[in-house]
Amino acid sequence: MGKTYERIDGRLRTFIEAQPVFFTATAPLSADGTVNLSPKGLTGSFAVLDELTVAYLDFAGSNAETIAHLRENGRITLMWCAFQGPPNIVRVHGRGESVFRDDPRFPELLARFPGIDPTVHGLRAVVVVTADLIRDTCGYAVPFMAYEGDRDLHGKRFAREDDASLDAYFTKKEHIATSLDGLPGLPLPLPPVPVPVPQHPASPEAAAQDVP
Repeated sequence: MGKTYERIDGRLRTFIEAQPVFFTATAPLSADGTVNLSPKGLTGSFAVLDELTVAYLDFAGSNAETIAHLRENGRITLMWCAFQGPPNIVRVHGRGESVFRDDPRFPELLARFPGIDPTVHGLRAVVVVTADLIRDTCGYAVPFMAYEGDRDLHGKRFAREDDASLDAYFTKKEHIATSLDGLPGLPLPLPPVPVPVPQHPASPEAAAQDVP
């Protein structure tokens, strides 16, 4: 039996943060539009911002379907599967927004991902998702699979790009600025990556208040 959760915390949050891969699903409003499903990985590129909000870094690629769909209607579902340990599938249905490099919120959001160097991956945006519905299901049919580590190919490919060459790469791709269905995708030209806002540690007094 599936269970509905009011917030992302406790064991649910621990499970989500422990998974090395998750999936995003979006679709345009058009009934005959192209539904998009994307895998997301790279350690450190996902963060739980609060009990109802998560975010992930959107890196360089040859398409921008998720960005286009979010710009049009904001609907998104994120899914995590347990490939090891007890079976479990978690879905977060909600509203998403792509926060681009020139958005005033971008530096502070970028600082929420201290475990990854975004400069070597051609960072395009931070996708922020606010949950409307949080559910899990059994996952009995999901196979056991072992996580061996992140691939280094994405970083090797885009580490050699600067903002100008990355913008040129995106401009040449047919479905970056425009989706497969002709929706507006990634805004170009690509602004420079702003400096992230440092995350200051809590004072001893504030930290003491968090101790149960």
